[in-house]
Amino acid sequence: MNTNQARAEEAVDKSAHKAHDTIDKVADAAKRTSDSLGEKGHDLKEAQEKWLASATDYVKANPVKALGIAAAGGYLLSRLFSDRS
Repeated sequence: MNTNQARAEEAVDKSAHKAHDTIDKVADAAKRTSDSLGEKGHDLKEAQEKWLASATDYVKANPVKALGIAAAGGYLLSRLFSDRS
């Protein structure tokens, strides 16, 4: 094997090693991001469950008031989204 060929193989090996390291770093970053998003999703699910329980308790304690709020909200939404031709 001549010197130029040895240098070329060394350069290819070095480049392949750097590419492998880069891929490992990207994979690690993707895993960390995925783990973080999973935790955030779990936190959001817990917040949703707490809000739903709170809303359910409010409606049970104040059914007439809750019905009035729902009717007023429905009316406002219908006015907001109605076609005003």
